[in-house]
Amino acid sequence: MQLLEQYGWNSFFQSYKDSRPDHNTLIGRVISIKGFKYELVTSEGFHECELAGKLLFGASPEELPKVGDWVWYLPYDVQGYIVDVLPRRTELSRKAPGAKSERQVLAVNLDAALVVQGLDRDFNLMRLDRYLVQLAACSIPTIVVLNKADLVDDTSPYLNDIQKLHRNVAVHFCSTFDQRGVSELFDLLGQAKTYALIGSSGVGKSSLLNAWNSTVVQATGSLGVGTQKGKHTTTTRDLFMLSNGSLVIDTPGMREFGVTMEAGTDENVFPVIAELSQKCRYSDCLHQGEEGCAVLQALDDGSLESVVYDSYIKLLKEQRRFHVNAINKKRMEKQFGKMTREASNHRKKYKY
Repeated sequence: MQLLEQYGWNSFFQSYKDSRPDHNTLIGRVISIKGFKYELVTSEGFHECELAGKLLFGASPEELPKVGDWVWYLPYDVQGYIVDVLPRRTELSRKAPGAKSERQVLAVNLDAALVVQGLDRDFNLMRLDRYLVQLAACSIPTIVVLNKADLVDDTSPYLNDIQKLHRNVAVHFCSTFDQRGVSELFDLLGQAKTYALIGSSGVGKSSLLNAWNSTVVQATGSLGVGTQKGKHTTTTRDLFMLSNGSLVIDTPGMREFGVTMEAGTDENVFPVIAELSQKCRYSDCLHQGEEGCAVLQALDDGSLESVVYDSYIKLLKEQRRFHVNAINKKRMEKQFGKMTREASNHRKKYKY
């Protein structure tokens, strides 16, 4: 099990393995997905697998193996078949891009996420707060990485802006161009711990990964002509082991990062709002015009930053819209299932 332990195997997963003794299946971790091919790291080395029919035809998109998953597989000749997925410690998810009211799982079993923004006009406080809100809802610790620090003379305004969000996150400035801050951030990554690099296209996630480990070669794009912004290059999610034994999942740049936080998680994802709301006159205050609202009072007197309140209102509306659409979808699926069963029973009764 030594190789598996190097890739993050621990007592959490061992307990589930022990509860399901099966001498025919083996354990592996998904480190790359290319179409229908899943590359696993196993106790014997690396193994290529496909999905068994049970998963291929019976599992929802959320339940299918993702990069970072631990799976049971059956070896067969030169490849194997994944038959089941072990329970996950954490899931990094977002609302699926577009109009769909579905949750898309991006990576799993993370110990922390590194949210990367570039200081070449990519820095956006509202977008950053969106990442932080969703990661808090997913119970994943976060480190904010502001790359391309060589392009600015003073980094303190960016730090001051992030502090306005009142979120307990570490902020690190670095530059893969002149290597400032790169090794200091690398030293924070723990052995056999799993991290995900997330952020928009061209912020330097792959460049950062390459700077940490010369044996990891991720394609990087040149600066765009005219914009001087990085280009999107990563197209898949892959898990890499770095020279210090830490594990990093590099993800493609994301144009959209919709929230899927569960109802009732406001206290965790908006701690400042939650603290102020305890002083509101009404326990069910929505902080949108009610009398005696401590949140609006703090907004008026300046003790609550407008960027925090604006982010709260926008993401709260998005959260509610997502859940209403998801409930409506389930209701329609239930009605369709009922109609299908009734039609089937009708055909059997009259032997059509």
